[in-house]
Amino acid sequence: MSLVNLNEVLVKARQERRAVGAFEIWNLESVQAVISAAEQLNQPVILQIGPFEADHAGLEDIAHIALYHARRANVPVVVHLDHGDSFERTIQCIHHGFTSVMFDVAHLPLQENIKITKEIVRIAHAAGVAVEGELGRIGGEEAGVNVTDSDMHLTDPDEAVEYVSQTGIDALAVAIGTVHGFYKSAPNIRLGRLQQIADKVSIPLVLHGGTGIPAETISKSITLGIAKINICTEFVAAFSDTFVAEQKEAGFKYNVPGVFTKPRIVATEVVKRKIKLFAGV
Repeated sequence: MSLVNLNEVLVKARQERRAVGAFEIWNLESVQAVISAAEQLNQPVILQIGPFEADHAGLEDIAHIALYHARRANVPVVVHLDHGDSFERTIQCIHHGFTSVMFDVAHLPLQENIKITKEIVRIAHAAGVAVEGELGRIGGEEAGVNVTDSDMHLTDPDEAVEYVSQTGIDALAVAIGTVHGFYKSAPNIRLGRLQQIADKVSIPLVLHGGTGIPAETISKSITLGIAKINICTEFVAAFSDTFVAEQKEAGFKYNVPGVFTKPRIVATEVVKRKIKLFAGV
């Protein structure tokens, strides 16, 4: 229970054809919402901190909050770096006690990606930290990087075999047509490409851009090897939309319970719906 390594939840998840939800967090309320939902459903969960969140809250500050609550949780909780944008930041997260890091240099040519990621894996594994790598380019904006439709690049199954075997990563983020943020048109998720990757790669696969994908597509992707699903935009929107809406309600007061309680409740329900879908509970 409590703080665990990514492998402790994902390996079994892929074997059992279910997925673990990974939710972006940036303050106390976001951490409380995620862990409360996971505890209510008795399911493991992943707290993710990306470059935007680290810069907003301060990496050390948000790490302390996440790790403190993870250790107190009644369910397994992973504290994970999402889209590590530099070698230095990734090493800092390992130093601060993260149990998993994603090092994202998917924009580089394959051999350069392999070389740098392999070094991160060497350092992380020596510290007992799991590593998620990415191959291919996922569309949309993440961590200040905007990947246009023309720049999107689906994961090549044969390259995935080479990448996984040479780097030693623990989980692979695949590009199969998902995008970060809200979809501007109907999602075009290439489940056939996912099947080809899953047939060749046995480690847990990761789906980025989970917001807005139809439930039936999510469920099918899980049967094909997706074991970790990232949710950021929809979770952030639950807080922000509720903040705006509640100020128009009769009796609204500008005090801490009046402002912050309802958004946390609404966000908790969003996380619960996602966990139920991902875990089949």
